[in-house]
Amino acid sequence: MKTIRDINIKGKTILVRTDYNVPILDGQVTNDLRIRASLPTLQYLREHGAKKIIIISHLGRPNGVDPALSLKPVATVLNQLIQNVYFSANVSGPDVSTAVDNLPDGGILLLENLRFYPGETSNSTDFIEEILSSTKPDFYVQDGFAVVHRAHASTDAVKHFLPIYAGLLVEREVSNLSSALQNPTHPVALIIGGAKVEDKQPLIDNFLNIADHILVGGQIAANGYTPNNPKIYVANDFDTDTTGTKLDIGPLSTAEFANRIVDAKTIIWNGTLGKVEDPAYATASTIVAELLGENQSATTIICGGDTTAFVENLISEHQNLHYSLISTGGGASLEFLCGKTLPGLAAIAE
Repeated sequence: MKTIRDINIKGKTILVRTDYNVPILDGQVTNDLRIRASLPTLQYLREHGAKKIIIISHLGRPNGVDPALSLKPVATVLNQLIQNVYFSANVSGPDVSTAVDNLPDGGILLLENLRFYPGETSNSTDFIEEILSSTKPDFYVQDGFAVVHRAHASTDAVKHFLPIYAGLLVEREVSNLSSALQNPTHPVALIIGGAKVEDKQPLIDNFLNIADHILVGGQIAANGYTPNNPKIYVANDFDTDTTGTKLDIGPLSTAEFANRIVDAKTIIWNGTLGKVEDPAYATASTIVAELLGENQSATTIICGGDTTAFVENLISEHQNLHYSLISTGGGASLEFLCGKTLPGLAAIAE
């Protein structure tokens, strides 16, 4: 997989696909994790002499233009983090061409939400060609790992016009996830939580010949998931509310999880173990997160939107916790670990 390390970008115009699908409330970004995750690539491009950097991204699932889902607040935060950032309310056309022409050397221009336009999700070659005609990039950089499992214009159709290179975020995600699949250090533990067994069963199946331990909690366990392999341990005691609803795995199961992961050298966690939005039912997830974050001798990978959000919030309170990878890609990391072909990564390979 070719990355930005493989090209001479000095004096070039670079078009970068990022993932700025961040939470926004009353016009303010409430969590800038994904914005910060893009900084290494943007800083690398600047430090190696890129003349102009244009960023495209999406936010939410708008049905047409929706001011509440504008990327303008993202541009404000990005400018605070890296400076010399400008915003365009369009993705193509004369206004964008003028903004690119007026961009100072090393400047960054963030274009408006790609999903305001149906051509993005329909994988339209005409749509991405309009963007390319307006921005005139020399190179295209894919750094939105969270969207590489989507066959969209900015992940797939663009391959018909420009060679695609991976940004540093995509490189890091793929490197860590590939190692966990292809050459993990044993013992390997896979921790599964969440609610939808149909989403997680392919992951469990793919790791049956890789993992030494597969530990299942969350609503999947509470609903009575029955394993078909002795290496799969399913939580069997639970913390409940006053109605008897199972909302977290119990102390005995949590202890069993801890016993099986304490000596593991590769640990992948996908899916919280309880209803973590209620602190009363976040006990098991907190214990597991702390065990992984304090274990600096193991490769620890956190993936899945709810799990990464939970761990990020925990880190904000306990900065001694460190992980090998907190994946920015919920569905993308899950599909990658299931062994599926991801269109956005296949486009880089091509």
